[in-house]
Amino acid sequence: MSPGQIAALVAAGAFVLLVLLLAIPLLKLGRTLDEATIAIRKAHENTDPLFTGANTTLNHVNTQLERVDGITANARAVSGNVSALTSLFTATLGGPLVKAAAFSYGVSKALRARRKRTAAMEPTGRHSRRSARRSGKR
Repeated sequence: MSPGQIAALVAAGAFVLLVLLLAIPLLKLGRTLDEATIAIRKAHENTDPLFTGANTTLNHVNTQLERVDGITANARAVSGNVSALTSLFTATLGGPLVKAAAFSYGVSKALRARRKRTAAMEPTGRHSRRSARRSGKR
């Protein structure tokens, strides 16, 4: 055998060894891809019930939102009625009630002032006797 043939045999052996070493990761990669394909297929099969459940949930939510819209419309109408009633009450009874309250306050203040004046002018009762003793009058 010539040195060229020996070199060719060594190169062929190295190439076979390289192919064997690369075949192991390629086989593992193939298995990984097969498992990934199976997982994707299972996930796709399980998404149909999830989408059906999500669609049902959204339909229920939409129904509840329609009910809430009705409730808020009724609450808006009630608050408008209460506002109108308050305005009516203020217009009809508010003015006279304020005037009556102001009048009663003025009368009570005038009576208190008058009592103080009369008490200061005419000393009578226990309080006036004490002040009379202090001043020397009896």
